[in-house]
Amino acid sequence: MSFPPIRPELAGIEPYGAPQLTKDAAPVQLNVNENPYGPSEACLDDIAASVREAARTLNRYPDREFTALREGLAAYLNTDGGQGLTRDEIWAANGSNEVMLQLLQAFGGPGRTALSFAPTYSMYPEYARDTHTTWVAGRRETDFSLDLDAAVALIREVRPNVVLLPSPNNPTGTALPPEAIGVLCEELGESALLVVDEAYGEFRREGVPSALELLPRYRNLVVSRTMSKAFAGAGLRLGYLAADKAILDAIRVVRLPYHLSAVSQATALAALRHADELLGKVDELRKERDETVGWLRDRGFEVADSDANFVLFGLFEDRHAVWQGLLDRGVLIRETGPDGWLRVSIGTPDEMTAFKTALTDVVKELR
Repeated sequence: MSFPPIRPELAGIEPYGAPQLTKDAAPVQLNVNENPYGPSEACLDDIAASVREAARTLNRYPDREFTALREGLAAYLNTDGGQGLTRDEIWAANGSNEVMLQLLQAFGGPGRTALSFAPTYSMYPEYARDTHTTWVAGRRETDFSLDLDAAVALIREVRPNVVLLPSPNNPTGTALPPEAIGVLCEELGESALLVVDEAYGEFRREGVPSALELLPRYRNLVVSRTMSKAFAGAGLRLGYLAADKAILDAIRVVRLPYHLSAVSQATALAALRHADELLGKVDELRKERDETVGWLRDRGFEVADSDANFVLFGLFEDRHAVWQGLLDRGVLIRETGPDGWLRVSIGTPDEMTAFKTALTDVVKELR
């Protein structure tokens, strides 16, 4: 047997991760859907003071139930689709990745099945693999929408325990219509969960509702969010969900003790106090996204409708050559999604100008 004695099904697998390059190698980094606008000095001062205060108690374990943070998150969600949520319906962890993993630890596992519809977030099958949950992926339509009749038929065939549906979807940016969420929740019943992953929910277009509005009607609905994107907190690693209290109690069984540090809790609470400021650039990013979609379409590219802070575009016979050509010009985007497509995160106006200039040059060169 070769060393180390890793689980056989993990042998030779490359770990997940988008390319990480220095600013010298790629001055314009538009590949991991970060918010390009960092916190203000006032927010930084609040975070620093809060972390300093938390540091006084680092000899003690943090609040295992992160009560104040759950109250703050509930208050925020009630301004963005929540219907009277309380801390008893809020859970948080180290990024929405850990939130999802905990959900599959509690509701997936050997003999159980998780279902989604591709193309979708590439970490979902890894959560399933890591929890020994059977993974099944249906297919989206050519415009990346969800065929509801086909989705219901697959659910009846597979009888999954957990259905994972991002809205907006990553990497396509496609949002789910609320009627689809209701139909799927009713089809699943209380023997399975529908998890609507709203990591990019704050970027949805005007008139697109949040699945949070449906929580009072469906006990089997879970809605997850993150502070990584709209809140400009990718380095904070704070994800959270809203769901029925019974679901939270099940997660408590599998969570690690004291999984959210005192520093994480203090930082997240400080960020919530500055929510208006941190979310203040969302409208600008939406506008920049819509302008980017229009610019790409005007130049003959195929572009997926987006409710997120990124745009999926194509189609390219050799997308890697286009990706490499952009990188050679200092612009890093993401080679992901179906063959022939590329994804660009929405940056500042200057960054998007650099992307457009580089893409124009690359396409001209490859013709």
